[in-house]
Amino acid sequence: MLVDSHSHLDAPELDADRDAVLARARAAGVTRQVVPAVTAASWPKLRDVCAQEAGLFAAYGLHPMYLSEHRPGHLDELRMWIEGEKPVAVGECGLDFFVDGLDAETQQSYFDGQLRLARAFDLPVIVHARRAVDAVIASIRRIGGLRGVVHSFSGSPEQAKQLWQAGFLIGLGGPVTYERANRVRTLARTMPLDYLLLETDSPDQPDAGIRGQRNEPARLTEIRDVIAGLRDMAPDEIARVTTQNAERLFRLPSR
Repeated sequence: MLVDSHSHLDAPELDADRDAVLARARAAGVTRQVVPAVTAASWPKLRDVCAQEAGLFAAYGLHPMYLSEHRPGHLDELRMWIEGEKPVAVGECGLDFFVDGLDAETQQSYFDGQLRLARAFDLPVIVHARRAVDAVIASIRRIGGLRGVVHSFSGSPEQAKQLWQAGFLIGLGGPVTYERANRVRTLARTMPLDYLLLETDSPDQPDAGIRGQRNEPARLTEIRDVIAGLRDMAPDEIARVTTQNAERLFRLPSR
């Protein structure tokens, strides 16, 4: 059994055949998915999608790439959603210093607010950090009392170590399947398995086998197999350890 620790199953790209996507995931052994939100407007749909069947776990947050859609009052709304809906995490939240036009100070304000909510509710955070890993680490240290995952990690081994020491895991997905992705493949081969989560980031970040196509959670087996090959381990062992890691971080029921 596998846990997709980061799947945007509520995305419009999956509206036409979501039931079939879920069926393919189950057939591939992906029995649970953590589904993080990106905007306040998306929370009701995400809740409804996750109510479709067992094994879908919602997280609510405000993604930095959608900064123009966020309002300060959304942080108060997020507190109410957490209280009422009991998600498994806060997120997707974080910092993005790659996309032009995303004001860094405003991003930081929303990120800090969500980190404080995660700490207050004793929930993990699902963090987006693109060209912003050092700033994310600084925020985590400054707020304190946090745990979570930096998804689609692309930082250095030293940054990864700092995150582990701060109580955070590393999410790896499609990029690790590309032969030229030397840094992330080296990390996948050498990092302690206790800090690893598998993810697809569906419908984005397709693996090398479906380059340029829509991604979906069933492809998590490809990521598992590539990492197993890099580490010279059995795929079942990668599945076992990463599933336990996800259960521990998100406090998922064992299955």
